[in-house]
Amino acid sequence: MKLIYKGEFSGNVEDIPHGEHKPGAVMFKEPTDIKKFSLIMNIVAFALTIILIVILGIRAGSGLAEKWYALLIGCGLSMLSLFPHELLHAICFKGTVYLYTNFKQGMLFVTGPEDMSKARFVFMSMLPNLVFGFIPFIIFLIFPKLIILGSLGAIAIGMGAGDYMNVFNAVTQMPKGARTYVYSFNSYWYMP
Repeated sequence: MKLIYKGEFSGNVEDIPHGEHKPGAVMFKEPTDIKKFSLIMNIVAFALTIILIVILGIRAGSGLAEKWYALLIGCGLSMLSLFPHELLHAICFKGTVYLYTNFKQGMLFVTGPEDMSKARFVFMSMLPNLVFGFIPFIIFLIFPKLIILGSLGAIAIGMGAGDYMNVFNAVTQMPKGARTYVYSFNSYWYMP
C-alpha cells in the first residue's frame, strides 16, 4: 500500500483519482452529491453519538459526575483518532491510496482505484470503527469506571456513519461473488 496525502478536497469528485469502469458495473444506490451525503452522514453520526452518550451516562451512573474530565479526555482522544481511523482504512488496500480532508463538510476519507471482494470491502469499512469505537465502548460497558474508553468509543462509533452506509450497501446490493471499487466518489459493483 502506498499512501498519498492529497490535502483539502476541492469539492469536485472528478479530481479524485480513479481507474476505468468495469464492464457491466452497477453504481451503489447511494447519494451522488457529496454535500447531500455529508449532511445525511453528519445527522446520522450526531444521532448515534447522542444515543451512545446517553447509554454511557446511564451505565456510568454517578461516576460520570465525579469523573466528568474523563468524558472530555475521551472526546479529545476521538478527535485525535480521525487520521488513524483513515490510516486503518488505508492499510486494507494493496495499491495506491489517497487521503483527503474535507473539514468544511465534516469529513476525512481515503479512496483507491483498486477493486475488492465484498468481504474485504466490509472489513476495510469496519476496521477503524471496531478499533476506535466498538471495542472501547464494549470494554466500558463491561467496566463502567473506564469512562475515557466509553466516551472515545461513543464518539468514534458515531464518526463511522459513512462506513456503515458502505457496509449496508455492500451487504444488501452486491450479489455473491461480486467485486466493488470506487469511481470518483461513488462505489460500484460488478461480476468478474
